[in-house]
Amino acid sequence: MNQGRLWTVVKPSVGLPLFLGAVAVTSVVIHLALLTHTTWLPAYYNGKAKTAMLPTVELVLPA
Repeated sequence: MNQGRLWTVVKPSVGLPLFLGAVAVTSVVIHLALLTHTTWLPAYYNGKAKTAMLPTVELVLPA
């Protein structure tokens, strides 16, 4: 482990909860931003997700 010396500066009993707490807060902030700044995610969470239409292919036969 190349980052093992980190625990000589920060105790694992402080560093690990701090790191995991930061990950949890970041995740909540990102999800909240997606919910408030997009229209598709709230609709998806409410069960109103629309399926994408397949592109129509025009068949051209040689004359």
